[in-house]
Amino acid sequence: MNINWNPPAPRAGLAGAWDKFIGPGATPAEQWLQLLPTLAAAALAPLLAWQQELGWNIARYLVAALLAFDLVGGVITNGTATATRWYHRPGQGMKEHLGFTAIHFLHPLLVGWLFLDGNWGYAAAVYGYLMLAAYLILSLPLYLQRPAALMFYTGGIFLGLYALPVPPGLGWFLPIFYLKLLVSHLLKEAPYAPGSRSKK
Repeated sequence: MNINWNPPAPRAGLAGAWDKFIGPGATPAEQWLQLLPTLAAAALAPLLAWQQELGWNIARYLVAALLAFDLVGGVITNGTATATRWYHRPGQGMKEHLGFTAIHFLHPLLVGWLFLDGNWGYAAAVYGYLMLAAYLILSLPLYLQRPAALMFYTGGIFLGLYALPVPPGLGWFLPIFYLKLLVSHLLKEAPYAPGSRSKK
C-alpha cells in the first residue's frame, strides 16, 4: 500500500481556488465521485420535501438544495485521500480544524430560522454540540480521535432524534451535518495513493 502525505502545490487562478477547496491533485475518479452524488442530493432533497406537501416557499426549496449540496458533497470530498492529504498537511492543527468547523454556524442558523420558525435554541444547541465535540476530539491523542469522533457522532444522532425538534422535510440534516464535520473532516486517515491495494 502506498501512502502519500505530500500534496502538490495548488494551481494558479480559478483552478487553484478549486484545488484549495477539495485538495490539489484530485484524480478524475475522486472528482466524479464528489460531483455526481452531490448533484443528485441537491435535486433529491427538495423533491422529497415537495412530495410531503409541506407548503414550502421557493426560498426553503432553494436552501434545502444548497444544504444537501454542501453537506453531501462535504462528506464525500473530505473523505477523499486528496482532501485528507491537504487538510491534514503540516501546519494544519487544532486552530485550523476548529476554524473550518466554526464557519458552519450558518447551517443550523438557516435551519432554525427557515424550517423551525425562528427556533434559535435549536441553532445554538446544534452548533454548541458541534464545537464542543470537535474541541474534545482534537484534544485527544491521535489513536483515540476516531472512536471519540464516532461516539460524538452517535451522540449527535440521539440529540437530533430525542432532544431537539426534527425540521419538517430535513430529517437528514443533522446526521449528515455531524458526519461531514466530526467524522469526515476532523479525522486524520491515511491518504492512500491511486493504485494502492489492501493487504490481507
